[in-house]
Amino acid sequence: MISVLVVEDEEITAEANRVFVERVPGFRVAGVTRSGGEALRFLRRQPVDLILLDLYLPDMHGLEVCRALRAAGVLSDVIAVTSARDLSVVRAAVSVGVAQYLLKPFTFASLSEKLTRYAEFRSSVEGSGEASGQGEVDRALAALRGPARSPLPKGMTPLTLDAVLAELRKAPGGVSAQATATAIGVSRVTARRYLEH
Repeated sequence: MISVLVVEDEEITAEANRVFVERVPGFRVAGVTRSGGEALRFLRRQPVDLILLDLYLPDMHGLEVCRALRAAGVLSDVIAVTSARDLSVVRAAVSVGVAQYLLKPFTFASLSEKLTRYAEFRSSVEGSGEASGQGEVDRALAALRGPARSPLPKGMTPLTLDAVLAELRKAPGGVSAQATATAIGVSRVTARRYLEH
């Protein structure tokens, strides 16, 4: 089992992230913390394999948490789960060892894909010793990245998905399928299908 620490200051989002992680086979939540300081204290007591890290925390920026972890010799992998869209923040995240970056709001399917790719990466590098060559290194890293955009299920379009995501961004606390349907001019069933994707 891959152990995960969820670091998220918003209570509802933290609980949603915990539930989402627990739904992915092979993952278990070791703890949930609400601040950077609390996360650092938790990790001194109990190491984890992976940290789902919000970047906007009440006491410090998530990138400061990453720097403190690395300075303390904590080698847990990090997936940034954040609303930070500034590409300079993305670049800084990579420089402090963030393995993946997931923008809020996101669906269970998006998080599940990130976690599945992370599990593939771990299995490709654990216990295998030295790489046989560049191809093996490239395959291991490609497991984290995956395709630029996964194909949508039959009957779903990128245009409608973008409209649904725009409605989600307007309502950080969440939005109902009916409200989304009304806002973008689709049926409630269609809106629900996109929200669940």
